[in-house]
Amino acid sequence: MVSENFVLGGELPVRRLGFGTAQLTGPGYWGPRGDARDAVAVLRRAVERGVTLVDTADNYGPAIAEELVAEALYPYDEGLLIATKGGVVRTSDRAWHVDGRPERLRAMCEASLRRLRLDTIGLYQLHRLDPAVPPAEQLGSLAALRTEGKIRHIGLDTVTAEQLEAALELTDIASVQNRFNLLDRDSEPLLKLCEARGIAFLPWFPLGNGSLTADPECARIAAAHGAAPGQIALAWLLHRSPVLCPTPGTGSLAHLEENLDAGRVRLTAEDMAALG
Repeated sequence: MVSENFVLGGELPVRRLGFGTAQLTGPGYWGPRGDARDAVAVLRRAVERGVTLVDTADNYGPAIAEELVAEALYPYDEGLLIATKGGVVRTSDRAWHVDGRPERLRAMCEASLRRLRLDTIGLYQLHRLDPAVPPAEQLGSLAALRTEGKIRHIGLDTVTAEQLEAALELTDIASVQNRFNLLDRDSEPLLKLCEARGIAFLPWFPLGNGSLTADPECARIAAAHGAAPGQIALAWLLHRSPVLCPTPGTGSLAHLEENLDAGRVRLTAEDMAALG
């Protein structure tokens, strides 16, 4: 039996199949994507379909994705968890700059609070660990924001199992986000640690950025279930581990419906063995 829910941070129940907002912005997560009304419609439909975990970031746009979330969903339904990220500065569609200085993290978090129209961000994730700033300073700044009530839980994006272990020595961590999908399992050691510690794992690129359509085994199983290959890829994540909480994103209502319908696919033990 595949559980539909996960209790994040030991206290916040969310539907494991969530929604990511990166695709609501332009190429390279830069600038707007078409008519904002389309993005608003997708966000509202996601929540209508039962999504309770919406994953965004301050640098998607920049700022655009967070503003769209607020426009579409504020005032927020009870039980809806808005997760956002800070720690990366964008200056173009191809330029990313990591900045984990405590004063910058505080400023980023407070800007996200304003854009999202929140008093407290349910899950605030450090988008990247800054190698130029001691981890204790970066995590200490987030822990201080948590103590002040500006964030509720802390997450990490793109870390190793060893980095997560070290972070857990400094503060509680409720989630991680790493690339993980049917064809990319390099973060398997991190997944095992998350399972042992009850930490949510939000895999990014859960659909392999389109590469899954070329996998013949996925296509074969999809045909047997009357499903799309992408639905099998998402179902595989949901069956693979109870801590995996994929948040596939899209700017298309039709694609949104397809992604969310993946939660209804029940893979057999033979399917899982074939997919590996």
